Amino acid sequence: MLKVFKTMNKPLLFIAISAVLTISPFAPASANVGQAAIDGCIDQIRAVGGPDGQSGAVVSSEYSEANSLIMFRDAGNTVWRCLVSNDGVVAELTVAQAADDGGGAMAGSSGSGASSTERVQFASGTSGAELAGSLLPQESRRYILGARDGQVLYFRLAANGPGMTYVIYNPDGSVLLDEMGASQEYRGQLWQSGDHVIEVYNTSNGAQSYNVIFGIE
Repeated sequence: MLKVFKTMNKPLLFIAISAVLTISPFAPASANVGQAAIDGCIDQIRAVGGPDGQSGAVVSSEYSEANSLIMFRDAGNTVWRCLVSNDGVVAELTVAQAADDGGGAMAGSSGSGASSTERVQFASGTSGAELAGSLLPQESRRYILGARDGQVLYFRLAANGPGMTYVIYNPDGSVLLDEMGASQEYRGQLWQSGDHVIEVYNTSNGAQSYNVIFGIE
């Protein structure tokens, strides 16, 4: 039996989910997959999944001592694959089956390829990070970066070819910076506290490698 959660304020959302999945003997998660793991996946999907990611249902789950596997179908019928530790830390979140719903989980994407997610962490004592990546044609990758209202975000996309673009989202899912080319870096003040999302797209017809540079002041 699938347990569906509806769009609501985040604190109420998680209370509702917790009550349903804890009380019902028909919850889709196995007894060994804890509530913290389920909540961790839902939290990440809400952060990066756009409008459709705000509601949906757990399809299946498999327990592992390392990282449990949770499959989740959002309101737009996109299926997410979430690898998560038992204390709720998401190791990997990818789209297992994308749905072309015209404005859901892939909203803003220039292509119809798969999307993956990576959390950005700064080394102790630093205020920036540089990561390398590669994308197949029409793929995207979402970088999640926690920051506070009033801080200044710096971002640069150094692409090794044409067709690379990016979009920056506020924690509430609204667009902070609309699609920009790799030749244009960003520096600006943030207006919300929480997880900001920078999504990088490969709009070209060939695979591309790139570097991304993040800074918080």
